[in-house]
Amino acid sequence: MRSEAENTPDHRTPEPDHRTPAPAHPPCAHTRPPSATDRLDPLARPLVSALSAGFPDLGGAVTDAAEARRILAASVAAAHRRAERPAVGSVADRTVPGPPGAPEIPVRVYLPDPRRHPGPRPTVVFFHGGGYTLCGLDSHDATARRLTARSGAAVVSVAYRLAPEHRFPAAVDDGYAALCWAAGHSAALGGDPGALVTAGDSSGGGLAAAVALRARDAGGPALALQVLLYPLLDAVQNTASYRENAHGYFLTAAHLRWFWRQYLGPDGDGTHPLASPLRAADLTGLPPARLVTAGCDPLRDEGLAYAERLRAAGVQVALAHHPGMFHGFLGFPELLPDAGSALADVAEAIGSTATRRKNNGGTGGRTG
Repeated sequence: MRSEAENTPDHRTPEPDHRTPAPAHPPCAHTRPPSATDRLDPLARPLVSALSAGFPDLGGAVTDAAEARRILAASVAAAHRRAERPAVGSVADRTVPGPPGAPEIPVRVYLPDPRRHPGPRPTVVFFHGGGYTLCGLDSHDATARRLTARSGAAVVSVAYRLAPEHRFPAAVDDGYAALCWAAGHSAALGGDPGALVTAGDSSGGGLAAAVALRARDAGGPALALQVLLYPLLDAVQNTASYRENAHGYFLTAAHLRWFWRQYLGPDGDGTHPLASPLRAADLTGLPPARLVTAGCDPLRDEGLAYAERLRAAGVQVALAHHPGMFHGFLGFPELLPDAGSALADVAEAIGSTATRRKNNGGTGGRTG
């Protein structure tokens, strides 16, 4: 089902845009004043402070998901009014078939400028963050645009069902259904059938990992790469980084407790491997992984631990750790050198999965 936006050329300001941007998506956070022991990069501290002021106090003053979404939607709308988003070739909103018995899934399909990226190109199925409870296509529009423009990939951004209205495993079911649709339609998107990628940030990174596990166990679709950006991977929430970064660096431990309560409900199994991929007993046979982690993030240690477990299982892993960064820092590539380099590396990894570029010396790989 296609919207009127289908195949609409996009004429927004081309990359790079060196004006001060609004965030690509508003991360979750509280802030703390800088101190002599502040581990956060000095360039990042003003961003953390400014963005924290407008985010709902999840689990504190704000306990209702609908209220949190209203607050966040206003913040996203204001950010979009201020920002010039990266240009791509076209943007189309549509729906794709959902899991059996479930509604169709809204997606937003981004195609690169065909003059710069004629194809065959990778196809990225992208899952937004927001603790499985917040955010959507609009909040992560700039991130999807940047990935499209810089990697030359077709990006399918997925509006999976949100908790608490739709608890685990609804998001995983939607994510896998969207992956299957993208695999079946890659040719129509100008895609290389051997260059299918899952990607996501925060809870979307956890969802990208879970969908990769689901695809392995279901016998496909075959994936060339999984891109996990400061992923949410473990409901146990008992690591040193949870304690060290409990507050003051955007995403807080209190926010995460609230997110998991919404996602799992009172009777959910947080140890299920599709809810907590870090708890999966077997990680063999998964596609190569590119992980990005941040030092000032409660999720730091589970991302690092997942990279080590994947390596131990024989999976090719590339890990980029940014000690002075915070959860959500990739939203600021024009302001933070770490974000710019991380985004460039991710885009290169995605782009290199396409056969044409692999034959020209890229580093992408494919496993089934």
